Amino acid sequence: MKNFFVRAITGVLFVAVLVGAILFAPLSFSLLFTLIAALTVHEFATLANGYAGVTINRTISALAAAYLVLAFTSYCTSAASSVVFLPYVLIWLYLIIAELYLKRENPLGNWAFTALSQLYVALPFALLNVLAFHQDVDGQISYNPILPLSVFVFIWLSDTGAYMVGSLIGKHRLFERISPKKSWEGSIGGAVLSVASSFAFAHLFPIMEVWQWAGLALVVVVFGTWGDLCESLMKRQIGIKDSGSILPGHGGWLDRFDSALMAIPAAVAYLYFIATL
Repeated sequence: MKNFFVRAITGVLFVAVLVGAILFAPLSFSLLFTLIAALTVHEFATLANGYAGVTINRTISALAAAYLVLAFTSYCTSAASSVVFLPYVLIWLYLIIAELYLKRENPLGNWAFTALSQLYVALPFALLNVLAFHQDVDGQISYNPILPLSVFVFIWLSDTGAYMVGSLIGKHRLFERISPKKSWEGSIGGAVLSVASSFAFAHLFPIMEVWQWAGLALVVVVFGTWGDLCESLMKRQIGIKDSGSILPGHGGWLDRFDSALMAIPAAVAYLYFIATL
């Protein structure tokens, strides 16, 4: 019971901070996800450093992630040209070339996990800027928090629906080898709840057609589930239960954003796809 209350309070505060920062202003949105990207990459690097002789630079990897998010913000708001990504390229070159001189046990593993920290963790947070900032017909950049917020709402509702339905009638395991508790019934229940909520988004925010909102919800649910499973596979491979303990009752940053790491890039790809129709 004590753990339930701790988990509930942490969850409410987490959602309140995330929703508040996204809705409040572009600056709070950008700063929040810059911080989250840096902390999540640092946590990922900490986990990687305990596996198979891997030793990557946690501080520089985290700073690179933070810079990538800020660079995307600057580029998507037309505050800077594509040259803003040049320092990020230089950081990449440093992290790769440094292995020639550090004489570490597993340089190939270091390269692989360094790359993964940026592509798997940092890039999805940076891509939130693509969802948030849009150029209108007059060439003006506007901030619309609804699309990035909807991705998280669909994920949360999917998790809630999956837990409730899975607890009640879940019998057929979804991916028992990796996540024994997940069921097909729960996953379908979560998907139904998320897609149902998309109709409310379509009514309240008619920036897309109903079918486009429903498609976005379905894409987020499917790829969010894969994101959850991928992080579970990683933790199983490393031999840990939670990625961290920074969030009482909820584990670490990776545990909280595992679904989003797959859902955000998929949502961006989906929206670009329907824009071509």
